[in-house]
Amino acid sequence: MASQQAATETVAPLSKYSKRVILKTVLEGGTGLVGQKIVIGGWVKSSNEVRKEPLQPPAVAGDTPAAAKDVTCVEILQTRIPFFRSIMKVLGGNPSPGRGKLESIVQQLPPPPSVAVLQVSDGSCVPSLQVLVDSSIAPPIQVMATGTCILVEGILQQPTVRGKHEIELKVEKIMHVGTVVQDRYPLSKKRLPLDMLRDFPHFRPRTTTVASITRIRHSLTQATHTFFLNNGFLYVDMPIITTTDGEGFSDKFQVTTLLGRDIKMEAIAMDVTGGVNLETIKASINEKSKQVEELKRTESNREALVAALQDLRKTNELAAQLEAREKSKSGTSVKSQKVKVEFSEDFFSRQTFLTSSGRLHLESYACALGNVYSFGPRFRAQKLESKKQVAEMWMIELEIAFSQLEDAMNCADDFLKFVSKWVLENCSEDLKFLSKRVDPAIVDRLQLLTSSSFQRISYAEAVEVLKQVKDKKFEAKLELGMPLTEEHESYLVDEIYRQPVIIHNYPKELQPFYVRLNDDGKTVAAFDVVLPKAGKLIRASQNEERFNVLTTRIKELDLPKEQYEWYLDLRRHGTVIHSGFSLSFDLLVVYATGLIDVREVIPFPRSHGKATN
Repeated sequence: MASQQAATETVAPLSKYSKRVILKTVLEGGTGLVGQKIVIGGWVKSSNEVRKEPLQPPAVAGDTPAAAKDVTCVEILQTRIPFFRSIMKVLGGNPSPGRGKLESIVQQLPPPPSVAVLQVSDGSCVPSLQVLVDSSIAPPIQVMATGTCILVEGILQQPTVRGKHEIELKVEKIMHVGTVVQDRYPLSKKRLPLDMLRDFPHFRPRTTTVASITRIRHSLTQATHTFFLNNGFLYVDMPIITTTDGEGFSDKFQVTTLLGRDIKMEAIAMDVTGGVNLETIKASINEKSKQVEELKRTESNREALVAALQDLRKTNELAAQLEAREKSKSGTSVKSQKVKVEFSEDFFSRQTFLTSSGRLHLESYACALGNVYSFGPRFRAQKLESKKQVAEMWMIELEIAFSQLEDAMNCADDFLKFVSKWVLENCSEDLKFLSKRVDPAIVDRLQLLTSSSFQRISYAEAVEVLKQVKDKKFEAKLELGMPLTEEHESYLVDEIYRQPVIIHNYPKELQPFYVRLNDDGKTVAAFDVVLPKAGKLIRASQNEERFNVLTTRIKELDLPKEQYEWYLDLRRHGTVIHSGFSLSFDLLVVYATGLIDVREVIPFPRSHGKATN
């Protein structure tokens, strides 16, 4: 008896910082929480309204039919509202005294009692909680719109109608309602495709699919830090702004304050190799016009709209001036006015970029602390349309002192097995949902990764295997010395080996300058890990620890040696054999969720021509 009383007194735990109960707790607790009064908050995913039948008083023996009334005239009229509306529909638009009186009566009647049945989610899990709001507590129209935010207090009970729900909340008190403008709320439409949701990155986490993707991404982040913590790695933050080209040939974003508002408008079209360019101005006008239209449509920030309109007007004025100057030259083209950029006057007093790789900087810590890793955004200014590459991507990077290429291979193998097992154990609900909605093979692929060995082949072997393929014509011709394309790599893992593949020993021309030269003088100690569905996930290498060899490589590629003097210092003073890799975290999420476009798994994707929000 005492244990039964203790069980009934069990209280659903509150979220520590918001004094509400997380819905995952409620839904996992199920019928064991029936009878408890709790506060929950969330957003309405869907809803419907159920009319309440008027309660008839029980008949008493000996009562005459007239005695069993207690039904008010208002209740009788409310039950006849559909009949009255049918009459008005028949009367149509014909004005008549009878129609006018009838409309007046219907409008004055209070709405019949009903219950708003809401499916509410707070993002903590896949299923929603069924919430019942009586019309005596709040008008159904106030709480039923998709996207409405509610904070309510109520009693947990077993569902009045048996179905897929084990428990529901009967609301006693409404503490907050955040309404939506239905005709302007994009998620009011049912099941928007993922590519359309990209236009509303600030709303798409409210969809069940993107919420599941986000929870899996979070779990992979946890798994990443846990793996490196368990294996003795130290976490080190790497700079986002750098003076060094991390690979020697990457397309970089330049960081500068020289194009600020205090500079003349002519500077808008300035580039470091030329000057004022009319085509650049026109491209800028197109981009600014799109921005203005977007701000007009959302009306979310009036100040931003005013500033954007002023910016567009000034840019149009500059374009008009340049066009007028061209015409005044009697049909001759206008030569760009040379503008010398003084980077000494810039914020950092020198040319700086957004980093494309943190591995060079990470080496300096590996050469002092042993095993280190970093986790952060990396940037590439490549103007390409790709489902596996965008301008800003999150990378996991690590460096291991006193290790060679095979050590890095083993680390990559262990890491992928660990995070795959972690997701299988901690995200089963989300994986089950995505298997139904996106790709039924998600779980099988993750299980394969945890249990299978990786096929290891050299670059030369990969080329030879692909050249033997007769029933497939590749778009790009393949010869030794040429890079493997995404199509080549996909064919290797999906059709030939049907498992993850490690490709190693690439020609030195295909790898960054810092990769260690092999004894043959032609290939370097590098490898890539290619997975089914995700493609090339890891780029790795043993880095060149020999000072003379590294300086020769820098000279061969005609790189500015002064930019890498600090990096060469690591070879001058206490050099060490070391290896490491860069892993595209976003592509890892693609692999774990079964999606095909990396933009679907990045909260706010930035790609060529697109930077929403």
